[in-house]
Amino acid sequence: MKVMESFKDFTETKNKLLTLSADILFISVSFWSAVWFFQPTEFAFSKHIILLFIVLTVTTLLVFIKIGLYNAVLSYIDTKVLLVVSSGILTSVAVLVMIAFYLDIDIIKSTPYFYGVQLALLVGGSRIVFRALLNTKNLSKKAKVVIYGAGSAGEQLAIALNNGDEYFVAAFIDEDKSKVGKKLLGKRIYDQQKLVQVIENIAPVKLLLAIPSVDMQRRKAILLELEHLPVKVQSIPGINELIQGKHKIDDIHDVNVTDLLGRKPVSPDSNLLRSNIAEKVVMVTGAGGSIGSELCRQIVAIGPRKLILFELSEYALYSIEKELIALKEQLGLDIEIFPLLGSVQRENRLTAVIESFDIQTLYHAAAYKHVPLVEFNVVEGVRNNVFGTLSVAQAAIAAKVETFVLISTDKAVRPTNVMGATKRMAELVLQALAKEQHHTRFSMVRFGNVLGSSGSVVPLFSKQIEQGGPITITHPEITRYFMTIPEASQLVIQAGALGLGGDVFVLDMGEPVKIHDLATKMVHLSGHKVADEAGELDAIDIKFTGLRPGEKLYEELLIGDNVSGTKHERIMTAQEQFLPWDKLKKLLDELDVACHNYEHKRIRDLLLSAPTGFNPNGGIEDLVWKNRPSHLKVI
Repeated sequence: MKVMESFKDFTETKNKLLTLSADILFISVSFWSAVWFFQPTEFAFSKHIILLFIVLTVTTLLVFIKIGLYNAVLSYIDTKVLLVVSSGILTSVAVLVMIAFYLDIDIIKSTPYFYGVQLALLVGGSRIVFRALLNTKNLSKKAKVVIYGAGSAGEQLAIALNNGDEYFVAAFIDEDKSKVGKKLLGKRIYDQQKLVQVIENIAPVKLLLAIPSVDMQRRKAILLELEHLPVKVQSIPGINELIQGKHKIDDIHDVNVTDLLGRKPVSPDSNLLRSNIAEKVVMVTGAGGSIGSELCRQIVAIGPRKLILFELSEYALYSIEKELIALKEQLGLDIEIFPLLGSVQRENRLTAVIESFDIQTLYHAAAYKHVPLVEFNVVEGVRNNVFGTLSVAQAAIAAKVETFVLISTDKAVRPTNVMGATKRMAELVLQALAKEQHHTRFSMVRFGNVLGSSGSVVPLFSKQIEQGGPITITHPEITRYFMTIPEASQLVIQAGALGLGGDVFVLDMGEPVKIHDLATKMVHLSGHKVADEAGELDAIDIKFTGLRPGEKLYEELLIGDNVSGTKHERIMTAQEQFLPWDKLKKLLDELDVACHNYEHKRIRDLLLSAPTGFNPNGGIEDLVWKNRPSHLKVI
């Protein structure tokens, strides 16, 4: 390692000395040609002129060194470096005039101008020529790319790529007719309508989107147009990330699937956001999970007095606490953040925490949400999702928490799996408790899949495409709702502020998406084709594995039709059947005993008897139950 560093230092020093020697030659040629061209011959060899040349050369080199001209990497010459060269040459001309005046040398006025022009051509021109030769030499080693967007972002991206070792820009594409046919950085700008022809003729390895300020709807439309092109599509960061300094213009990344599924964002209602959070003590259970962690980020930005993170996973708690501390410091906020380990199944721990911190608003995001895993672990799913919610709710009532918001799921609607049934049972618990007391406002917020969550298909598909396939999908017709985690979290906070008590809120998830279509789009944008479309060697195969235990083809958000709007256009409220507390309490007691005794058939019967709409599409899949001796499976 030291040998390599020494060699690198030697090479850099050698290059600087060569450049310095070349500049001495350029100064000499510029000076003496100016003198010989304008001054009398005998004057050119006078002692004063020779002294003037020596002082000028030394001074000019010192100026060049001072302004950092020899620290510039020659292969990365840009307008900034040329401005530095220009300032150095102007200084050199000024020095020439001042020294001549000081030494009382009578030089013709045209001499300094001629000297300056020649020096600029030699010093600046040599660097430009060197860069051009170097880039031409390296061009064969670089891969061709086309940039979609000939605005300032596209220009900056092109400069960064051309100065690098990996890519060179072959052309630009733009929708602006006033730019079409012109050249940017020496490359032609083509009409967006000729995109297919450009890609076929140039055959770039990538098409790079340089449209950071385009709104989500237009971005989605552009991606759908690019989807079928035989080229990998990548993008630069969004305008907000660039402005905030989170990413640089040349931080190229794969197209975010959010762009494919995204819709026009609705500006949040600041009053609703602040209502239950600003200057209050807020607690989030499951704070380290996908939804819980994003809730915490949104909450910190709003500005509570205190934020209590309640989490079972030590690592998840450590990670989110560290991130939130950095976020509050970045925002300059004075917020106390408390990381607390604990299980939502321990009511005494919850009561101690909620009373100690005098919690005012509580978001209950802790739950087991993975459908097959809950099918395989029925008792733990019931314990965590049903009795965990009951424990948190009763602790909140005891401590007189003002607002309690349950994060629910679309799988709670006419569930075909244990996870959905337990989440609907959790809703029933809060609906019943809401009628029994008036201290705590309970509300539930129901929504579908969130992009980027731990169980999302998107990262799985990305990994499978990267590995060359196959992509695995359970069924060709399986369809899901999708929403980004930030949008879902903002809507959860706003819905909680709308709650009056016992409300079931449903988020507008937009149009449902067929998972097969989503996978196909991801394959196309990665530059590949689906196997049944192409028959090519690099095609990605899509395989159907069959529905998993408890999985539905289609998810719903409403049990009935009794739904009405709210003051927020993407939040609806549903009026749905529930049990009064005395009847629900009896059912919960029986469910508790059945879980304690691992009576799986009894557990299923109790879930079926509750108004959950539970309609299992398979048998009992619990792994403990399936591996018990046959004579014990009767319970």
